Amino acid sequence: MKRRMLFTLLLIGTLTIARGQASGFGLGIMLGEPTGFSGKAWIGGDRAIDFGLAWGLWRGGYLHVHGDYLFHASDVIKVNTGKFLVHYGPGLRLRSWSNGRYWYRGRYYDNGSSRVSLGVRVPVGLTYLIDEAPVDLFLEVVPTMDLLPGTYLDLDAALGVRYYFN
Repeated sequence: MKRRMLFTLLLIGTLTIARGQASGFGLGIMLGEPTGFSGKAWIGGDRAIDFGLAWGLWRGGYLHVHGDYLFHASDVIKVNTGKFLVHYGPGLRLRSWSNGRYWYRGRYYDNGSSRVSLGVRVPVGLTYLIDEAPVDLFLEVVPTMDLLPGTYLDLDAALGVRYYFN
């Protein structure tokens, strides 16, 4: 019981509310798989809604749309200027191939028709809030499980920057 109480107190202490640029609405770009536009809207305290409209450059080329509900933990990584936040949370991903060639279960298929997949994603990453600037930098790795039209585990990753309009 004492261990459980100590663990709970440590967890609460680690997951303190983020401050700094953690407000407003930001738009920017992300590079990686996929590459495209990224947006983030802080909805209060340590929570935000993140979304992306991007293109998969590999695996047959596809349109990628995602949305995530993110939690942020501050004071995990201490820096002299700015603030590092660890972010994580659940989300959804939709991908669409229209050129007849698509990637599924580790290989390419070419059947001359379009294909759509829907999956659940869990982004985990770092966000760096720059002091006195309406900008953040982020790096994330995103394990994803496609659910439709069939189940398949996948991995996305991106490095990006966003400008905030307050």
